[in-house]
Amino acid sequence: MHDVTPADLDLARGGLLEAERALEAVALRLADRSTGPDGLSMELLDEHQVTTFDLATLSSEHQAALHLVAHAQTTRDTLDMALACGYAADVTARLRAKVQERAPSLGLVEEGLFGSATRDLMQRWLAPARVEGIARLLLEQGHPGTDGLGEEHRIVQDAFRTYSERSITPIAEGLHRADGLIPEGVIADLAEQGCFGLGIPAAYGGFSDEPDHVAMVVATEELSKGALIAGSLITRPEILSKALLKGGTEEQKRHWLPLLASGERMAAVAVTEPDYGSDVAGLKVVARKVAGGYRITGTKTWCTFAGRAELLMVLARTDESPASKHRGLSLFIVEKPRFDGHAFRHDSPTGGSLEGRAIPTIGYRGMHSFEVKFEDLFVPEANLIGGTEGLGKGFYLQMEGFSGGRLQTAARALGVMRSAFEHALRYSTERSVFGRRIADYPLTRHKLARMAMLIAASRQFTYHTARLMDRKEGQTQASMVKLMACRMAEGIAREAQQLHGGMGYAEEFAVSRLFVDSRVLSIFEGAEEVLALRVIAPALIKAAGDKAASTTGGHR
Repeated sequence: MHDVTPADLDLARGGLLEAERALEAVALRLADRSTGPDGLSMELLDEHQVTTFDLATLSSEHQAALHLVAHAQTTRDTLDMALACGYAADVTARLRAKVQERAPSLGLVEEGLFGSATRDLMQRWLAPARVEGIARLLLEQGHPGTDGLGEEHRIVQDAFRTYSERSITPIAEGLHRADGLIPEGVIADLAEQGCFGLGIPAAYGGFSDEPDHVAMVVATEELSKGALIAGSLITRPEILSKALLKGGTEEQKRHWLPLLASGERMAAVAVTEPDYGSDVAGLKVVARKVAGGYRITGTKTWCTFAGRAELLMVLARTDESPASKHRGLSLFIVEKPRFDGHAFRHDSPTGGSLEGRAIPTIGYRGMHSFEVKFEDLFVPEANLIGGTEGLGKGFYLQMEGFSGGRLQTAARALGVMRSAFEHALRYSTERSVFGRRIADYPLTRHKLARMAMLIAASRQFTYHTARLMDRKEGQTQASMVKLMACRMAEGIAREAQQLHGGMGYAEEFAVSRLFVDSRVLSIFEGAEEVLALRVIAPALIKAAGDKAASTTGGHR
């Protein structure tokens, strides 16, 4: 494997460039079939959901491959370069196969999309000997490549890694099996370390003069490596703080953000309803105007941490006209007492009530996910995010919050996949079957090598997106990296469990918990189908159309 050179990275970039042209060609064909008099029609695009889903998922992986190659070009580390070339070949090969499959229905001429770079990349880096070489490096070095962090973020990483190994990993199994609530001591520790203020500017009690999303990602990754639930403590403050920073009044920012940053108030998010998940335009929970504020009535579901949290970010309908759809929604901060356990009831002294019950789940335990029923609950006007200017803007404000939440969820996925990989690597080197270590079998080595590629690619795409969000960019990339990393985490956890054989199904081995925890990642914070079909693909199609128009003087 020492014969990997910068020329291999050039070859990888060449193959990815051909893949990019193919992705743009698919996007333009979808645009042709899905554009109506008023622009892109989701109804028409839905007729091509299978191809649209492939476009979104493969484009996300393609972006990750580009960032991994760029990382390897910077480090010139042998393992980094090998992982980058291997992953680029893997993505390009799967993309070419999908294009060949879809080309007839799209009217594409596949032969003109891929050339010698793709052929040479696949021949060189999909060869079994190459994969074997990557696995050999992994077994020698014991990690899936370098991360490329600077000194400042390395300090953050070391601090949270040490804390996670000392305080999170030892309690992870007990919390999962007992379906307990994460200890108050952990929340206090993370608050003291500034964990909840990583995405909040120092002017509002946060971590730095400007939001540091890389620090937030690194902290989340290390905490989630100990237990998914620990990294998840950051998610809800991140979502609410982003909504406040985007649309809150100055008075609201100065009041609520320091409370979130310090951990003095923990938050939960109440958006999903029993009959409306990602279809936010159909939400039914209503907030009716009364003297001095609003009264909220209806039921929300999948409100993680709603019992323990003192604040609920509630998306409710302030315009009950069916025609208003998502433009009739507003965002509120609902205050409540702290409750432990799996059920709670709060009778407000200002009128109305709030009642919650925890929904039993196969994994993601330690915070409890609640169904919450609002009965004419009074919320003061000061708690409408944005004040009167925020009326009807709740959908857009919660989407701003969710972009931060999706990036943070990608970081949670990174922690889970790294933990699963390390368990698999250790077990495969310690366990022998048929007279040989599991790690000495070619199939095991292939699995470990591919797991490392996926981790390295997911990590570099996540870090890149964090840097974009520091510049107030990257909303689409946050959805893309969430889509990709969560799918990868589930696959890696599955393979790690498989390498453990029967013991992977035993609760006494951590991979059984990692497997059920990983399953939730592609469902919450935007189900993968909705992200792909409603967020990522339309953005890609529009970008391809704009690029084509700019190169043809406005005509395609």
